[in-house]
Amino acid sequence: MSASRTTRHQVRRRMAATTPLLLALLLLAFVVAITAFGDRASARMASETLIRVTLVAGFWIFAGNSGVISFGHAAFACVGAYVSAWTTLAPAMKATLLPGLPAMLADARWHVLPASLVAGLAAAALALVTGAAILRLSGIAASIATFAFLAMVNTIWANWTPVTGGTSSVVGLERYVTPWVGLGWAVATLAAASLYAASASGLALRASREDEVAASASGIDRYRHRLAAYTISAFFCGAGGALMGHFIGVINPDAFYLNLTFLMLAMLVVGGIGSLSGAVVGVLAVSLAVEVLVRMEKGVSLGGLTFALPPGSQEILIAAAMILVLVFRPAGLLAGREITLPARWVTGRGAAND
Repeated sequence: MSASRTTRHQVRRRMAATTPLLLALLLLAFVVAITAFGDRASARMASETLIRVTLVAGFWIFAGNSGVISFGHAAFACVGAYVSAWTTLAPAMKATLLPGLPAMLADARWHVLPASLVAGLAAAALALVTGAAILRLSGIAASIATFAFLAMVNTIWANWTPVTGGTSSVVGLERYVTPWVGLGWAVATLAAASLYAASASGLALRASREDEVAASASGIDRYRHRLAAYTISAFFCGAGGALMGHFIGVINPDAFYLNLTFLMLAMLVVGGIGSLSGAVVGVLAVSLAVEVLVRMEKGVSLGGLTFALPPGSQEILIAAAMILVLVFRPAGLLAGREITLPARWVTGRGAAND
């Protein structure tokens, strides 16, 4: 019986190991289809979708493994976007828009890739400091604390005018992100999320999520594992924020506030917070729905007649979709399941059976 259990456990581990590869192939097929058959607007949508995969998969590292809904991860994207702007903008542009920057940042002119990595590290450092206090709370108290953190960051960034430009937009960022750049970051985030979920820390964190008392009795330090997941999660959200800035070319504190928070939560809820595959499927489903609704708001011609949805319909319809998913499929579209190869393929029995 013990050997049988061990064999089943090994098969499940091998099946789980195929998830990031299959998700990467799914995203690759998405990019190839868009670039081969789509127009320029579709290519932009693909880039934006892959940035969202980075953000939501990064968000899932904490929320999916801990079970704590964080409202503050958009703040890490905000910090990442501005750190990247501080290190990549032309010094002359910074002297005009951000006159209060320290000399080290005012004179910096980095490539986007190292700037994105530093942006992620800055967000992770902020998460380590703030999470040390926030994550001592549990349940709804922790969620409310993360929302307070989001509001604090937004207020500081909106009023720290010499360094952030305040409510005025910072312009002139290099538009660096293409579908292929976005794909690279998305795949890296999925790999990191999968590795963390399979690690001892990830397993311990999910155990404390399922039964806090039993996990504590087993010697699991829930606070330490939560803080580790929170910090890793913030790194990818910070890098995702940098990618957002270099995709649009313009950043503003309000771009990383309630709208982004709602969108990330909607994607995670629709796909299912219980699995990494659910996070990716949620991003794809909501992004495609948003793209269709945006085009319908601009007007669609049918038989000589033009039909257009009222402005703002996309937010209302996405919210309605969230409600329907919560009512009829509370665990999301994938209901906590991962996309994996069949067990018989993993064990090598498929060819013999065929």
